[in-house]
Amino acid sequence: MTGYPIGRKTLVTVLVAVIGCAVVSVTATQSYRGYKLYSVLQNDQRQVDYLRELQQSFDEWDFWKLDRLVGSEARVLVPPAQISTFQALLDEQDMRHREIISDFARVQNNHLFGSKRASLSKGLPLDHYLRYDEMVNYISNLESKYSDLITVSEIGKSYEGRPIPAVTITAPHASYRALRNSSRPVVFVDAGIHAREWAAPATAMYLISELVENASKHKDLLSGLTWVIVPIVNPDGYEYSHERERLWRKTRRPASNRCYGVDGNRNYDFHWSEVGASSVPCAETYHGERSFSEPETRAIRDELLRLKGRCKFYLSLHTYGEYLLYPWGWTSDLPEGWEKIDDVAQAGAKAIHDATGTSYTVGSSTNVLYAAAGGSDDYAFAVADVPISITMELPGGGSAGFNPPPTRIEEIVKETFVGIRAMALDVAKKYN
Repeated sequence: MTGYPIGRKTLVTVLVAVIGCAVVSVTATQSYRGYKLYSVLQNDQRQVDYLRELQQSFDEWDFWKLDRLVGSEARVLVPPAQISTFQALLDEQDMRHREIISDFARVQNNHLFGSKRASLSKGLPLDHYLRYDEMVNYISNLESKYSDLITVSEIGKSYEGRPIPAVTITAPHASYRALRNSSRPVVFVDAGIHAREWAAPATAMYLISELVENASKHKDLLSGLTWVIVPIVNPDGYEYSHERERLWRKTRRPASNRCYGVDGNRNYDFHWSEVGASSVPCAETYHGERSFSEPETRAIRDELLRLKGRCKFYLSLHTYGEYLLYPWGWTSDLPEGWEKIDDVAQAGAKAIHDATGTSYTVGSSTNVLYAAAGGSDDYAFAVADVPISITMELPGGGSAGFNPPPTRIEEIVKETFVGIRAMALDVAKKYN
């Protein structure tokens, strides 16, 4: 840590608290009782830099939202044992902050656990977050009903053995077997590599539903493009975040004798482990002991390489923050051809703003957020030769961040579809 020293007594207090925290058992439910969510205003560049240093120094502080934009507000979830330290450090730097959730346990329990199950016979339900088995059942039913449009395949298995499904959607009579030799540009969409980001798989499922069940409304998206959509990349982590630990982010493969999981979006083999990722197995951004250590990331890698030369648009869905981000993630430099990516992202941002008034920030990952090497969008662009590679950070749940209530699912997925539609049409125009 440089530039803004933290007192020795304060640092010792925090380290003792961090070391003393028990690692959550795989059979116990994580309690967030007493965890507080704060908003912190970044008034100038000095404060932007200071928050970044705090994020890199204290893994126990969960920075839900943090960008490089002066004037923006960060969101930080703080464990009860470290609240006084957190407040003291901000007060020392005269940084304005306010408490926006006094007890995260109450927020998460109000509407997210014990979600009801709904019948899938009348289309895609938007009144709750689908569990993994519901997603698989829904797309399997679609394949049976719309065999001329959709093919479901397994592109790999998670560490715990769950199949990772890929949905290929083409105009009628264009079969999956013909995909390899077709001249039609491919749009590849994935979601759910970060387990806690439930709105991302919900959006991917809505995209599938619209393209298949409402195909007649979207002939322009189907006639010139082939879609490959992986709605849940990290099913183990996703299920764990429902059953045991709401804010679980990583995969579920044992990473050490005490800790589990790897951050899948730091595990790709392009400038892997160089910056913005941790070598500590318990850390939220642990990059793994080697690149592509995770079966989940290998599954996406293999699909991207299989589609090399045909895939023109890679879109990875995440939450949250209303950002459209593109390479590079490992450096602030911009890649050759970034102007075309920016054009596509701007088309999506404009469409969303025109439709709903929501404003997305567009730019390279490092310049808008922070440097983080080993991401899927960098890999898709640099290694799989996908010319348009974008990470889309969807809206969150207001002050609740990763907890958009089920009542907001329909709003989020429909708004996001507007942006995806506009970006895909722009890609089709560029590459058909």
